[in-house]
Amino acid sequence: MKDQTLRKGWQTATVGELLSSIEAGVSPVALDHPAGPNELGVLKISAVTRGELRPSENKALPADFNAAGVARVCRGDLLMSRANTSQLVGAVALCERSYPNLLLSDKILRLAPNEKVFAGYLARVLRTASVRGQIEAHATGTSGSMCNISQSTIRGLVIPLPPLPEQQRIARILDAAETLRAKRRATLAELDGLTHAIFIEMFGEPGTNPNGFPTKPLADLIRAGDTINYGVVQPGDESEDGIPLVRVGDLLDGRVRLSSLKRISPEIEAAYRRSRLRGDEILVSCVGSIGVVVMADASVKGFNIARAVARIRLADNVDRTFCAEYLKTDFVQRYFTVELRTVSQPTLNIKQIAETKVVLPPLALQQTFASRIAAVERLKSALRASLAELDALFAALQHRAFRGEL
Repeated sequence: MKDQTLRKGWQTATVGELLSSIEAGVSPVALDHPAGPNELGVLKISAVTRGELRPSENKALPADFNAAGVARVCRGDLLMSRANTSQLVGAVALCERSYPNLLLSDKILRLAPNEKVFAGYLARVLRTASVRGQIEAHATGTSGSMCNISQSTIRGLVIPLPPLPEQQRIARILDAAETLRAKRRATLAELDGLTHAIFIEMFGEPGTNPNGFPTKPLADLIRAGDTINYGVVQPGDESEDGIPLVRVGDLLDGRVRLSSLKRISPEIEAAYRRSRLRGDEILVSCVGSIGVVVMADASVKGFNIARAVARIRLADNVDRTFCAEYLKTDFVQRYFTVELRTVSQPTLNIKQIAETKVVLPPLALQQTFASRIAAVERLKSALRASLAELDALFAALQHRAFRGEL
């Protein structure tokens, strides 16, 4: 079928016209350990939603599981999440190689492209905003909760279809741009690992405390007259001119993300002056996603926090950068997990946070650590800026590519 808005020689097609098959996965009870080289495993849906496969993370299946006729993961397949949150349902990953011992879960569909479409092109076009809009319009479920898409919905998705050589050219251009973005992200991840490595080199593993540093509960390190506390319990409706509220979802990459903060009425916020931010605190998520640690700064001064976030304001005899990194260590994160209370969702109480054992090197050594981390953070800031530019470039390339303007 033709579309006069498309470049000459281009057509549109439904996804169903471009597939030789769609296969669903299975829902067996997996074991608690990763699948070994000679074991059958189930591909986790997170492999699809993040766009890359890491088979070593997937759970093993029981030895007596009957895998006859069950879809395996094959090179060139497109995998799509058919059940997830509204933001992630319909996510796509392209298999670069085959995994003969890896089965699909029941939340994943395998799309096998036919000869009319280049797999790399189809993967790219299925991630565009226009296709995402079609998916979200037909997904069942509510925003933020578990949603589903049917095979008929997937088959009915309409996409632009240039000639095959043009599909391949577009995919190569976008792949090259994506490779640059992936390298920046990988470098940022390595720098995150460097921060932890510097910590261990200077102070040793907190669980064994090889240097014999003194220890104190976190509650003893709080600024005089202050306490560790939660924030607003019932924030009410969005208030356009209200006070920004920092929620768990706003704690990202060691910082408070400012782009999607909820605003609450000044009258409600006024009842929670004790949790109002000064910009010099450590924030810890304590409901749902447990143990996310960020440092507040001047950009959030005067804001408040939600009930699911704990606020920690340290005394002057403890370096904040040191303490924040200490709270991120496996030793402390395991402690948080052990102390969880579960009602409707995992919850870490103020009492448990306050009782966290903190190993305390001399303040001068903590400050030396902080200066080293500041240098790493400057590198990360430059890389984030570069990644943002690459993201903008990729979005522009993608927009032009599927309009036939590359």
